[in-house]
Amino acid sequence: MGILSGNPKKQPLHYGEIFGMWSYLVALKGDYAAFETYSNHSGDRELKQLLGELTQGIKQETEGIEEILKSNGIALPPTPPERSLADLEEIPVGARFNDPEISAMVSAKIAAGLVACSSIIGQSIREDVAMLFGQYHMNKAQVAAKALRLNKEKGWLVVPPLHTKVPNQS
Repeated sequence: MGILSGNPKKQPLHYGEIFGMWSYLVALKGDYAAFETYSNHSGDRELKQLLGELTQGIKQETEGIEEILKSNGIALPPTPPERSLADLEEIPVGARFNDPEISAMVSAKIAAGLVACSSIIGQSIREDVAMLFGQYHMNKAQVAAKALRLNKEKGWLVVPPLHTKVPNQS
C-alpha cells in the first residue's frame, strides 16, 4: 500500500489544499454578498433567476468546503452579513448597477471561479478534495453557459475585436 492510501477523509490536507480552499471560501462569501446586492439592483427577471441559482450554488459549495476545513481544525473565514432586500425604484439611478453591468461582473466571477476550481484540482493530493472541486467546476461551467446565452439573447455580450482577415497561404 502506498503513501496516503486508504480513506482520503482520514488523510491530512497539505498547505496548498488548505490555502486554496480557504481562499476560495473567502471569495465565495464575497460573491454571495455581491450577488444579493446585484439582485436588488437588477430589473431583469431572467438575470434575477440566474443570480438566485448562483447564490444557491454558493450555499452548497460553502457547506462542502466548511465541512472539510472544520473537520481538519482549520478556522473559517468571516461571513459577511446577509444583504437586505431593496426596492429597485428606491435606488437612485446614478447609484444603480444596470443589468448589462451586473451580467458582465457575474460572468467575470464565474470565469474566475472556473480557474480557481481548476487550480485546486491540480494541486490536490486528496481524491475527495479533487472530486469536490471537479463537481464545482462542472456546475460553474453549466451556469457559465446559461450566463453566455443570457448575455447573447439580451444583447449584453461585449464582443472583443473579431479577427476576420485570413493570412496569406503561400
